[in-house]
Amino acid sequence: MTATGELQYPFDDTPGAGEVKQVAPGVGWVRMPLPFALNHINLWTLDDGDSLTVVDTGFGLDAVRDNWNAILDRDRRPLSRIVVTHSHPDHLGLASWLAERDGAPVQMTQGEFFNGHAIWNQVAGNAIDEMVAHFAAHGLDAERQAELRERGNSYRKGVPALPKSYQRIFDGDVLRIGTHDWRVIVGYGHSPEHASLYCESLGVLISGDMLLPRISTNISVYALTPEDDLLGWFLESLNRFKDLPDDTLVLPSHGHPFRGIRARIEQLNAHHRERCDALLDEIKTPRSAGELLSTLFPRELDTHQVMFAMGEAIAHLNYLVARGEIRRVSDRTGIIRFEKSE
Repeated sequence: MTATGELQYPFDDTPGAGEVKQVAPGVGWVRMPLPFALNHINLWTLDDGDSLTVVDTGFGLDAVRDNWNAILDRDRRPLSRIVVTHSHPDHLGLASWLAERDGAPVQMTQGEFFNGHAIWNQVAGNAIDEMVAHFAAHGLDAERQAELRERGNSYRKGVPALPKSYQRIFDGDVLRIGTHDWRVIVGYGHSPEHASLYCESLGVLISGDMLLPRISTNISVYALTPEDDLLGWFLESLNRFKDLPDDTLVLPSHGHPFRGIRARIEQLNAHHRERCDALLDEIKTPRSAGELLSTLFPRELDTHQVMFAMGEAIAHLNYLVARGEIRRVSDRTGIIRFEKSE
């Protein structure tokens, strides 16, 4: 889904490798590479007086380390803290490495800290075999199952090491960074306890992955919580941003900084309703998520994308179940299918 003219983009260019672009007083924009079709992540630096705060850290690549070294060597201030919005590899990946540089603490929510450790260590419903079995139960074909199994625990590639301790942050906490207060806004659905940061005095929201301007945030259901309504939680979480001033500068993890929070929330609600309606149109007879995958994702998908696509298909089906529009049924093969409610 692409954004319309209702969103405003105040910056035409992006920061180059190893560069910091100022987007608000004391707020720097850093862009780092990713080894996927989505090829970048935006990270942020915050002026903390005689030191520097970093928000999110990038994927565990040598190029990302080199860029961070160039930035921090040029700035010369030590890191005071590393704030991590959530546990996905492009955000948490180099937190341990950066924290060791100056002995800076890592601040994140408890849900994200333990989720990262659970995936890294393949425990409690987070193992690859459990994910593949979950997708198999939802009708994913055997060839794609094998590709996912062979791919293994790719999380460790993006997160070479994990912080062994952290400072816990909660929804509503206020982080004093330099001369500004940043309020923590926790959202759900994309990850367990995603933390966005809002600074009223600067009129800036570091949205992480909760609000992206040109793509929709991935909402995936995995083996750990197979029947949870993560899409419902995500859409409800978006309401937490509705009361922010509409001219707030939103700093997303992917894409360009933008203004137009309410317009984007309306777009995302419409987008997900359209996807649900497309699924309903195809459920003339009981269908599985695997059988419906091409309805949501008609393009060719690589193995990395299949993982997210299956998780997202299940999330939309769970959403429709939670609202009574469809129901789960199983056949004698054990495949989970969905049919319209009477």
